[in-house]
Amino acid sequence: MIEVAAGVLTDTRGRVLLMQRLPGKHLAGLWEFPGGKLEAGESIEHALARELREELGIEAHGFAPLISLPWRYPEKTVRLHALHVAGWRGEPHAREGHPLRWMAVEQIDPAEMPAADKPIVAALRLPLHYVITANESHPDRNKAFLQAPGRSSLLQLRWPHRDRADVRACANDLLERTPGLKSHLLINADIELARELEVGVHLRAAQLHELRERPLPATQWVGASCHDADELERAAAIGADFATLSPVRATASHPNARPLGWERFAQLVHETRLPVYALGGIGPDDLERARAAGAQGVAGISAFASA
Repeated sequence: MIEVAAGVLTDTRGRVLLMQRLPGKHLAGLWEFPGGKLEAGESIEHALARELREELGIEAHGFAPLISLPWRYPEKTVRLHALHVAGWRGEPHAREGHPLRWMAVEQIDPAEMPAADKPIVAALRLPLHYVITANESHPDRNKAFLQAPGRSSLLQLRWPHRDRADVRACANDLLERTPGLKSHLLINADIELARELEVGVHLRAAQLHELRERPLPATQWVGASCHDADELERAAAIGADFATLSPVRATASHPNARPLGWERFAQLVHETRLPVYALGGIGPDDLERARAAGAQGVAGISAFASA
């Protein structure tokens, strides 16, 4: 496996720097995050600093992990480590002739990038918190964030026992009251309703085995509920943007489910090629622990409703 470090440089306008691969190279013409291969004995941070110096003529400092994932191309297998770059000295310029461009994350077209870079774009766009509505029998838990949902989190409407008309009415009410929420809202399992409302869908684990391709356009989120390595791989194979992996800890809602624990959670995430939220007995206070285990962020019901 070839180890590769990629840097996410962000300017004062919130744009990220992309670099185009030169003719004659693997995946020539595609746009990617600057970086390159680790040399023998190099740390990820040292390799990235060296590559940014060689390619862009800058002295970078302050690296923070974003996502690490394996990717298998027909001709080779890579592990791509994407890191945020906190700062740098010098003005980035193409020392090796690569075309450069700064782009807003929302305007990046993953179709113009190597396949392994697409999960990095998703990780940049996804928030750290994923809030899921409580069961219909606990309306008070839903009241606070349904009255004033935030756009700094994803929100999943999960009411398996309500009919489609009720879920549609609630979703429309939320969208009318909260401008911009459409890009953060997901409907649980109901692909047709998600298409109608032009919002995201969160797939149940059973649906992963029924689908052969991504069920929504790239402009709408597709999440998936996963509990093991096979389900995570299936979610990636159908083109899901992210997954939840559960249960990390024991939960009252699923007392018979065996908790993964943080060690097993980290092992599964390490071999997964899409962003993953930690779920199951998890709340906002667990964000730092989840990120250390490789998670995109944390997802939950009860702990978020009471936060």
